[in-house]
Parts: sequence; C-alpha cells; structure tokens
Amino acid sequence: MTEQGPGGGHAPSYDLECRNLVCRFGDFVAVNDVSFGVPEGDFFSILGPSGCGKTTILRMMAGFLQPTSGDFLIKGKSVIDMPPNRRPINMVFQHLALFPMMTVAENIAYGLLRQGINRIDARKKVEDALERIGLPGSGEKKIKQLSGGQQQRVAIARCLVLEPAALLLDEPLGALDLKLREHMKVELKKMQDQFGTTFVYITHDQSEALVMSDHVAVMNQGRFEQIGTPQDLYYQPATAFVAGFVGDTNRWQGRVESVDRDTVKVITQDGVQLLATAAGGEALSQGSQVEIFVRPEAVVITLESERITSQDNRITGELISVLFNGANSRALIRDRHTGGELDVALPQTGEFSHLQRGQEVHLGWSLAHAKAFIQKESGG
Repeated sequence: MTEQGPGGGHAPSYDLECRNLVCRFGDFVAVNDVSFGVPEGDFFSILGPSGCGKTTILRMMAGFLQPTSGDFLIKGKSVIDMPPNRRPINMVFQHLALFPMMTVAENIAYGLLRQGINRIDARKKVEDALERIGLPGSGEKKIKQLSGGQQQRVAIARCLVLEPAALLLDEPLGALDLKLREHMKVELKKMQDQFGTTFVYITHDQSEALVMSDHVAVMNQGRFEQIGTPQDLYYQPATAFVAGFVGDTNRWQGRVESVDRDTVKVITQDGVQLLATAAGGEALSQGSQVEIFVRPEAVVITLESERITSQDNRITGELISVLFNGANSRALIRDRHTGGELDVALPQTGEFSHLQRGQEVHLGWSLAHAKAFIQKESGG
C-alpha cells in the first residue's frame, strides 16, 4: 500500500505535506496514519467513496479539525497549531457562499480589502482575475445574473486572487447538473494552469479525478491505497480496491491452480480457466484465492472465432444488449458456458453497428490485461 507523496519521501519542495495524520472520533478511526506530499503547482485529488475519510483530511488541512496525531506542513513549516484564518490556504465548498447583494467584482475583492489592500490595487487584481477566468467585463454584474458555472469560477477566483499557497476544494461540482459538471472539469483545470496555484481536490467521482489531476490518491477506509498519476492508477493499480474503483472493469473470483513467474492460471468460481498477471506485489501460490480484473476496452470482440485464437483467454457468448453512447458504446455479453456477464467496449469502426440481441460473439484478451490480486475479505 502506497503512502508516500509523488516521488516518495518528504521533500522541502512540497507546497503541502501531511505526515502520519490520524483522526479518531471515539473508537472510530476516520483517518489512519496517512502521509503524502503535494508538489508546487500540482493538481492533487483525493478520490474515494463516501465515508472513507477524504473530507476529514481536508478539514484538518484547513484547520477546522484538529488531528488526533500527526503533522501538517505548508511550504516546509508546520501549521498544526495555527488557526484557520492564519493559514495561507483557502477552501472552496460545494455551496459557494457568494454574497448575492454584491457585484461580481465586489465578491472577488472582498478578501483583498479585508487584508488592507487599497482599492486601486484591488481593482487591478480583480480585473486580472476576471480575465483569467474568462469573464472580462463582468465585474458590475450581480451574482444572480451569472450561470452556475460562472458562479463557480467567481467563487474560485475570490480565493485565488489572495494568492494562497494552495486551494482546497471539497466536491465543488457536486451541485451542478451533468452537462455543466463535464464542462467545469475542463474549466477548473484551465484555471489552475492560469493561476499556477496548488490545488487539493476532494471527490468521489473518478472521472473528475482522472481528467483534472496531475496526481491522485485513492482512499479507502481511512487509508491511502495508492498515490500516482491517473495513468498509473488506471493501468497499474496497486490493490484490488483501486482496480475495482478506478474505471470500469470485469471481475472474476477464483483459485490459483498454478504459478509460472508472474503468470497465474486461475479456475474461477464458475469453473472457467483464466490466465492472468500477478499484481499488487504479493506472492501468489497454488491455492491462493484471487480476484481478476479486466478492462472493457482490453477485450477483443469478433464474430469469427479464428480471429481470437492468439489471445490467452477466450470466451464464446451471446449479446444481451448494446449500450450505445457514440464513441463510448459498449456491449453486454453473456458467457454461454457460465451465464456470467461481461462488459465490452465496442470499437467505432461500424463493424458492430448491426449486432442483434442473442447473436453469438467471441471474446478474447491477453494475460497482460488481466490483473490478479489476492482476495481480501473487505476493503482493498
């Protein structure tokens, strides 16, 4: 289980650093010995299901919650005993708390004026911020005249104009509709690039984390399962939890029949023989109970069985349904031998545009795309 920041170890170049953070509420351990570092200018996301402890970490970083033990540093200096209003970081919540009676410019300037910056300098900073967030000339508008996405940008600009060491964001897109949320993923990443500020982003939405982040920590039951780039987490998951939580996947459970270096032969609970690659850094041996994960896009689908003879794993099934979504279309296939269902990405070549329910198809995938992890009773 990875519990170091990107690159490993404790480095003074980190903008933010958590060391062995623990937070208990009575007998319940919400955060269990978590350590990580966020490099300067990084877009760092903490991804995990509801109740895993990610918001608790953010509240400790902001100073709203005192950890049971551990330390939190900003630019190499411990701030564990510093009150929230003195920490050089700002926080954006799902509920934006913009002032409706103020104009856009007044909202953005509010913190600057509270800091004692003169109005002329504050106006220049506000105009610069409006340019950067793509809302030039909108300073005199009232908040209610803006769309939900524009209000999001104003709320973030109000924080970034203060030039904090980092910005903490607690699921800020959760209240937006799906289409606007998709648009704001791109906008947020653009804003972070424009200002160059370190972002720490909390979300349960894997798409948000993968699209926007430089590094992602996957959290489960108070601990970090893995920290890495989105590509690391997707293609090289370190635990079964990460493999199952990040991205879509097909999953089997079974028993190891034999091991040859990193290649394992598994008999599934349905009696199917599969070849997979040992993953997770744990030694697999004959008799080990494992879970196997295969991405939908790693499965080759064909109407002609001879086209998958070179694949390590092969299944014949029948089409249950096509889930059409343009370039992201998928097919649900029922294995004729076991009755199990597989989720398969459809290539957009037009070859499969006329698939019919009940039609026979052949599936295959290589052992390199099948990751085998020791089965755990709970968590990752």
